[in-house]
Amino acid sequence: MRQDARENRERILAAAEEVFGAHGVTGSTEEVARRAGVGIGTVFRHFPTKGGLIEAALLRHFDHLTARAHALAAEADPAVAWRVLVRAMIESGATKLALISVLTDGRGFPDSAAAAATRLKAAVSDVLRRAQDVGAVRAPVTVEEVYLLIRGLAQASATTPTSPDTLDRAIDVVLTGLSQPTV
Repeated sequence: MRQDARENRERILAAAEEVFGAHGVTGSTEEVARRAGVGIGTVFRHFPTKGGLIEAALLRHFDHLTARAHALAAEADPAVAWRVLVRAMIESGATKLALISVLTDGRGFPDSAAAAATRLKAAVSDVLRRAQDVGAVRAPVTVEEVYLLIRGLAQASATTPTSPDTLDRAIDVVLTGLSQPTV
């Protein structure tokens, strides 16, 4: 693929994540094209269907979080890496939930998205384990419990208008609750 085509594809996917993440099923491919700075024909050359575009945007979302988790797993301070990752997942969770709801719309979760979600969960588990190893997170905490908390805050912020300050404080509450108590 030519460099300009790759750049167009990336801009289209970023715009699709924004549009469908914010507007759900009412988001339009025309708005995606406008935000990406390309014509609608360019969008459809890369993604012949709206469903294909949304699936690719969701995969991009998972892949970016997975790459971030892998990078954070290499950070010198596992406690800081853990806090940054959980915060990023919660802050982008409403977008992920919107993309999933538009994509699945009564249908099953695509295999490609399930595989991407599994890769992300494994990367999150690595960051969690490192944070637990240095005593930054309670030892009995599992990645399933963390995911439940992340989904809860993401769902709440997706369905109820929440100020950034309120969400920030709520994330701090969750992170404090997961932290190993100091004696």
